[in-house]
Amino acid sequence: MRQKKVSAANVTVLERLRTAGLRPTRQRLALAKLLFARGHRHVSAEQLFNEAKGHRVDVSLATVYNALHDFTAKGLLREISIDSSSSYFDTNTGNHHHFYFERSGHLEDIDDNQVEIAALPEAPGGAEISRVDVIIRIRA
Repeated sequence: MRQKKVSAANVTVLERLRTAGLRPTRQRLALAKLLFARGHRHVSAEQLFNEAKGHRVDVSLATVYNALHDFTAKGLLREISIDSSSSYFDTNTGNHHHFYFERSGHLEDIDDNQVEIAALPEAPGGAEISRVDVIIRIRA
C-alpha cells in the first residue's frame, strides 16, 4: 500500500487541531489549512466556502459554518460579529480591536495598546468581564 506524503504545513495543522481537542477530519484539515496557511486573516463563512471550492475541497456551506464554530469554541479563532447577519472569523486570537470598512466589508486589526478605555461598568450578577472588543466603523 502506498503511503501519502504529509507536508510540514499539514502536520502543523493536524497538531493544532489535535491540541485543541478536535478530531482532524478530512474537511476540518482542509479548511484549517486554508485558514491558517497565510498568517492572520479575517474571513466570513461564505468567503472560506468559496475559497474551499476554488481549491476543489468538497464541502458544504453548513460544514464550513460548523467547522468555524468548532474552531472558535476551541480557541483557534475569534468570531467578530458586525451585525445580526454578518460575522467574520479572525485567526488572530490575541487581544486586539478592529477597524471595519463599511463599504468594502474589510476588517483591519488595531493593536490593543492603540485603544484606551477609561472605565468599564461592573459586570452584572458577579460575572467577570472576559474581553472587550472594539469595532470602529469607517465610511470610506
